[in-house]
Amino acid sequence: MRVRRDFEEPVRPRSEQVTEQVGGQVTGQVSEQVIGQEELLGRARDQFSRGGSLLLHGPPGIGKSTVLRAITAEYAESTRTVLRCSATESESHLPFLALVDLLGLVADEVADALPAPQQAALEAALTGRAESSLHQDGLALRLAVLSVLRALAAKGPVLLVADDLQWLDAPSAELLGFAARRLGGMPVRMLGAVRTGTEPKEREHDLYLRAYPPQALALRLAPLSRPQVSELLTARGYSGLRRSTLRDIHHTSGGNPLFALELGRALAESPTPPRPGEPLPVPTSLRALVLSRLDLLSAEARQTLLVASAGARPTQALLAAAGRTNAESEIALAASLGLVAAPGPDGQGPDGQESAVRFAHPLVSAALYAQATPQERRAVHAALSTAASEPIERARHLALATTGTDEQVAARLSEAAALARDRGAPSVAARLGLLAARHTPADAQPGADERRLRSAEDARTSGEIDLAREVARDVLERATDPAVRVRAWMVVIDSAGQAMADVDAVFPQALADAGDDPRLLALVRYQLAWRALLVEGAMEKGREEAARAARLAATAGDRSTELLALSFQAQMETLMGHPAAPVTLEKALAEPQDLRVACDHNGAGATRFRWLIMSDQLTDARVAITRLLGEVRRRGIVESEVHFLRGLAETELRAGHCGRALDLAHESLRLARDTGIGEAAGNMFTSLAEAAGGDVHRALVLAGDAVRRAEDDGDLIYLSRALGALGHAQLVAGDAAGTVQSLRRARELEQGLGIFDPARGRWHGDLAEALVLIGEPAEAQDVITATREHAVRLRRASVLAVLDRAEALVKAAAGHHEAAAQQLTSAQDRLAQLGYGLEEARAAFALARLRAERSGRGSYDEAARLFRRCKAMPWLRQLDAIATAPPTASASRSVPAPAAPESVLPHLDRLASTERQVAALVLEGATNREIAARLFISVKTVEATLTRVYRKLGIRSRVDIVRLAAGQHRAE
Repeated sequence: MRVRRDFEEPVRPRSEQVTEQVGGQVTGQVSEQVIGQEELLGRARDQFSRGGSLLLHGPPGIGKSTVLRAITAEYAESTRTVLRCSATESESHLPFLALVDLLGLVADEVADALPAPQQAALEAALTGRAESSLHQDGLALRLAVLSVLRALAAKGPVLLVADDLQWLDAPSAELLGFAARRLGGMPVRMLGAVRTGTEPKEREHDLYLRAYPPQALALRLAPLSRPQVSELLTARGYSGLRRSTLRDIHHTSGGNPLFALELGRALAESPTPPRPGEPLPVPTSLRALVLSRLDLLSAEARQTLLVASAGARPTQALLAAAGRTNAESEIALAASLGLVAAPGPDGQGPDGQESAVRFAHPLVSAALYAQATPQERRAVHAALSTAASEPIERARHLALATTGTDEQVAARLSEAAALARDRGAPSVAARLGLLAARHTPADAQPGADERRLRSAEDARTSGEIDLAREVARDVLERATDPAVRVRAWMVVIDSAGQAMADVDAVFPQALADAGDDPRLLALVRYQLAWRALLVEGAMEKGREEAARAARLAATAGDRSTELLALSFQAQMETLMGHPAAPVTLEKALAEPQDLRVACDHNGAGATRFRWLIMSDQLTDARVAITRLLGEVRRRGIVESEVHFLRGLAETELRAGHCGRALDLAHESLRLARDTGIGEAAGNMFTSLAEAAGGDVHRALVLAGDAVRRAEDDGDLIYLSRALGALGHAQLVAGDAAGTVQSLRRARELEQGLGIFDPARGRWHGDLAEALVLIGEPAEAQDVITATREHAVRLRRASVLAVLDRAEALVKAAAGHHEAAAQQLTSAQDRLAQLGYGLEEARAAFALARLRAERSGRGSYDEAARLFRRCKAMPWLRQLDAIATAPPTASASRSVPAPAAPESVLPHLDRLASTERQVAALVLEGATNREIAARLFISVKTVEATLTRVYRKLGIRSRVDIVRLAAGQHRAE
């Protein structure tokens, strides 16, 4: 039994109309949604903001044209003239065709300014006169193109956009290159896209940069990640696909957007979608695209490639054992045609084993297999079922070569599934189990439903939640055995994650199926404990249900469920500050243990880790969570891996290893997004890591998303954690008022839920500090006093030290500076002894600021040293902004300047919070460096924010912000 929740983190096409000017005429252009290229777009904006030019490159279908159109639309409003051309292969032999596309509509506008020889040469080229050529017109034509661009640039910025540069006719390319190298400081930017190979080759795009100005930037578009492919398909209307199918689409497409969309379309149009484990339908259009060179191979060579496409690791030895006696020469020929990658010189891979045949693109393999007839496929699998040496592969091929039911085949598949499970490959076990069920005769024991249910549980373990739920629902439609039905209900409930309210109707049915059987009742009562917590927010009720489940499981001799229930009970008691928590935890850790439960993220091992980290035993906590992480990775338990990565990240964050914590948090979040497990919780914790060691703006976005998800799910337990993360990010960003608003909500929620252990969220010190900053020291002291009572009772030493740090700020606000300094010094020393590096640095920072505000000067060296040791980049940026600010302004830096009222900027509703603050400070006359200091952000971030403000408000400069505020701005 596994549950996708835990007590700390209970889990579960836009278009824009723009205007562009082409040859002096206004036209409408729709900006396309760009998915998965945010970093590239950011680099492109930086390049354009410097007046530079840009070349996009990558393989066919990677999205170059889409990105090119999006960038063009984004900059069209601020560009007077947009010149376009899009070459095609069939027209690449026609001289000057691209020049006609680019200058045909605008040449007359500036022709009178050209000398007569240049006018004549340009007119001849643009009108297609037979006598016109570079050889004949030579320098005159080159100078004419340069003169036209200079004349256009003198009237306003020019953007020259060229798609598919690989088909650009040679004369046009030469003329553009000549002009580009001589434009100097003129406001002419070039934006182009060119096709390069699937496998990136060093400087492959250099040939095309010759037609660009110096210092042009070349950017290669990267394949999309699995979540990005999912987002793309959803945006195009191909939603509702199970995650296993999305995984197959991502693998087969290689992250290529065009290929992914074509595969998604084929699935949407298919009357019978593939079952789990079956290959994707590859549409004819894609087969023709990737198999165009297949006709150059003999029938025997094509058959060899088909065998390779069906194998998991098709080495040449395997191909030979499957009857392909000329495999080596046939694969070499296929490599020369670009269908497969050329084998290494020694025929071995990096692991010392024989290299497997690797197709040039996964789609080539999928297209080969899809093009074969069912009979051809079965014949290939039959050959591989005897040739393969690996028992799991032999069983899989045997199943795919067999039609109808066959108990011997089903039994071999079940054995292979068990072997895969033991090897830590539950995803493979799930697919083998489904194949076993498909081949199981109606009267066999175990039956097909039992095998399907085991497959669903394996899918659940591997993180394939939608597949698990789908198979469990399928079992429930037919099964009559109460034990099978209750287990299936458990999979359905588990798959709901934190959104347990969505399956509320399941619980009465599960209880009815369980009857009076204590073993089955224990399973249902355990889930009811989670329901009480997540749906009702009733922690005490959840604790009671867990205790009841533990007693029922003990009566039935079900040690696994008993251990899970005891662990849940201990978790609740820990959060509540219940005196029985240590005793319950000891029971959950007592022998005999179930190894699977022991390493489960809701098991006793995870509960013990949480106890250690809340008790300030960071070294022991790191050892415990590292062992758990290693074990779940060995077993392939993806959900627990997501949680334990996060747990290790939290341990590193507490210890002040911010860079390491950020890396681990991102790794956990990537895995969560890839599997759909605990993404909201991942956003919450990654926000904390970003605020400590990354980028505070990312922290705000992640925490805000976590809050929205928790509110949508009605999950009060998780909402309090998300609000804690949001409040912390707001504090680091300098938004003390926002911090107070978020953390007051968190406090109210936790009081209502009965959560009294302050080591759970650790937001109390942040709330008190923010209250002081907004001028509410009395409320800050109330928070400190109330929290300290629980921290003393529960012996939470680090919490007490942080509270003392906050209380020192209260004393400083009252003018008791000496007492405040002494308390800060004590807090810093205690935090250092406990190993809380970042909190120690924050205490040193507060002490340095206190001394600076008292004397007008002070040293931040110690705080800077500690923050550097922690790699706490947002805090270092804060410190640098304060330390380098004018001495007279030092005291004001502790409270961010209020934003200008919305009446000052009538269009502020278009802007995000940080954008409004930056715009307001521009109105005050602040420089970028001063804005960075006031808002605790980098100068580069200020520059990027201003670029977004200009774009959103339809303006071009700081002066326009002032004009807009005064109501004087008009579109130019």
